[in-house]
Amino acid sequence: MQNDPSKKYQPFQHAPKLTDRQWPRRTLTQAPRWASVDLRDGNQALAVPMNISQKLELFQTLVKIGFKEIEVGFPSASNTEFAFNRLLIEKGHAPDDVWLQVLVQAREDLIERTVESLIGAKRVIIHMYNSTSPAQRRVVFGKSKDEIKAIAVNGARMIKDRLHRLTAGGTEVMLQYSPESFSMTEVEYAKEISEAVMDVWQPTPQHKMILNLPDTVEVAMPNVYADQIEWICRNIKNRDSLIISLHTHNDRCTGVAATELGMLAGADRVEGTLFGNGERTGNLDIVTVALNLYMHGIDPKLDFSNLGSIIDVYERSTGMTVPPRQPYAGELVFTAFSGSHQDAIKKGLAEREKNSSSPWDVPYLTIDPADIGREYREVIRVNSQSGKGGVAYLLESEFGIELPKDMQREFGPIANDAVDKLGREVSGAELKAMFWKEYIERTSPWNIENFSTYSKNGKVNCQGSLYFKEVQTGINGNGNGPLAALVNGICQISYAAQFEITNYSEHALSSGEGAAAIAYIQIKSADGKSRWGAGVDTNIELASVKAVLSALNRL
Repeated sequence: MQNDPSKKYQPFQHAPKLTDRQWPRRTLTQAPRWASVDLRDGNQALAVPMNISQKLELFQTLVKIGFKEIEVGFPSASNTEFAFNRLLIEKGHAPDDVWLQVLVQAREDLIERTVESLIGAKRVIIHMYNSTSPAQRRVVFGKSKDEIKAIAVNGARMIKDRLHRLTAGGTEVMLQYSPESFSMTEVEYAKEISEAVMDVWQPTPQHKMILNLPDTVEVAMPNVYADQIEWICRNIKNRDSLIISLHTHNDRCTGVAATELGMLAGADRVEGTLFGNGERTGNLDIVTVALNLYMHGIDPKLDFSNLGSIIDVYERSTGMTVPPRQPYAGELVFTAFSGSHQDAIKKGLAEREKNSSSPWDVPYLTIDPADIGREYREVIRVNSQSGKGGVAYLLESEFGIELPKDMQREFGPIANDAVDKLGREVSGAELKAMFWKEYIERTSPWNIENFSTYSKNGKVNCQGSLYFKEVQTGINGNGNGPLAALVNGICQISYAAQFEITNYSEHALSSGEGAAAIAYIQIKSADGKSRWGAGVDTNIELASVKAVLSALNRL
């Protein structure tokens, strides 16, 4: 890297002077028109482009999601692209309310081939573009502003001259123009060349054209792009005859931000791809922008209620994978490993169950995972960074083990140490095994057999065979209840620790006649040490007895 990058790089030079910008004071209240460019912009970025069957499956998925404008390809670029258009039209795969968008450069041979590919379609968008930025004009084309404008105007005329071949057969046509690299172009020149195209196509408020303003390569902060969009919206002629469209990329990792600010700045339409697939760092991720609107209570007009199945089709069709931290879609985005986060999520979900009609307000979860086909059990997972809340949540949600709060504080660090030694995430079953080993299976040095009780005159007597390090002794204790009698009997043994029960709870683990119960008991020794124990049995009294001995063994 350069010690002084200013010697090699310079700040963006073409930001419009917009001192009274309005977009910062606006609020989004409705979804834009959406246009998927997965089958063109996304496809051209793949190491192995999709074949016709893969494109068809993805197209059908896009239709199912609710896209009404889908850029299906660049039909003049290859036989495969042309054949795909014909398949959609001739086999009736394109619903009547879906616009088939095609991309074409301002060249006569390419325009001719593009029109041929659309014969017989119900609705089409012909999207013409040419590059307009200073670097493109100088390096790629070696042409002046007027010469670049002439390319756009001639292309617009060639398209207009051929429209009758489509409209005569009943095809509804919408025209779209993109000054490619708009965000790197002087706004005054972008306006000039766009208005020159408008002069040819003559859009009206009743029959609008799309003016697509691409952030082809991100070279400035997203607020600059918003200023550019607002400047065009305020200064271009016949604004009411235009649909202003955004097409952002992600070179600075701000494609979503640029799009949202561009919408505030007056844009009507957004182009992008599922999960941001596209050249370099990718196109705009439409899923993210749509669900960002959704989390603010705005209907995005796209259906991502089964996001998992959409991911399956996307990955199968493109060969790409959705990263685990991809917003909304990634495997880990509704997962909390941090103990404090887990505890907050657990409490938030519990509150939500009590009042499901209130607005969603669960800590760390921007939307309800269930709304996009995810499950609550995916929310909390456990690794060495987790705390008692996550441990308790998994034990309760997967096995019905409802640890008392104080017991969570005791078992949490024990589980954390064990997980830390493993050095990886653990499953609920592994946590249960840790709990069983630490509490339920603690049967030495103290153990008991043949435990029985009887009541007389409000008092309970217990008897049984008590073992300490496999040495048997009888037990005979009295108390107000079975556990009090048990404690009394143990404390009469000279070598036993003196202790008392300080906490007790129990619940069923399952239903039915053979259902097991689990008891949790905390004891406190004469010297002030406390320990929890747990016991499981189909008889709740015996489960409690086992819990006392578990705690005593741990003490």
